[in-house]
Amino acid sequence: MAYWLVKSEPGDWSWQDQLSVDKEPWDGVRNFQAQKNMRAMAVGDEVLFYHSGKERAVVGLCRVAVGPYSDPDDDTGRFCLVDLAAVKSADHPATLSDIKADPSLGDIALVRQARLSVMPLDAGAFQKICSMSGL
Repeated sequence: MAYWLVKSEPGDWSWQDQLSVDKEPWDGVRNFQAQKNMRAMAVGDEVLFYHSGKERAVVGLCRVAVGPYSDPDDDTGRFCLVDLAAVKSADHPATLSDIKADPSLGDIALVRQARLSVMPLDAGAFQKICSMSGL
């Protein structure tokens, strides 16, 4: 199993939106590195859901419900989607400030590559953020 973090602007797709569906395609990702990360996702992988923008916090936990498949809106065939299913809401969101304040999380992509929207996490970082947010 692998661990991931995905970012979404709450005005575009929020955690509440994610909770309202059984599963949802994670679309709109056009960055090469983020796409590479999505192609590496597999069914059952666990995914932290992060609100970007003003909130900047991990707000929930998802699981990959459907592995990578071609984006039907992409005529070039370069882009893929995965479907995510909500698992649990955070008891208390782990803010970016909280994450940055923990020296053990200083090397994760959320801290080093702030604009990347889909990123891997190692097991230790994933567990630490889950603990911080009550997941």
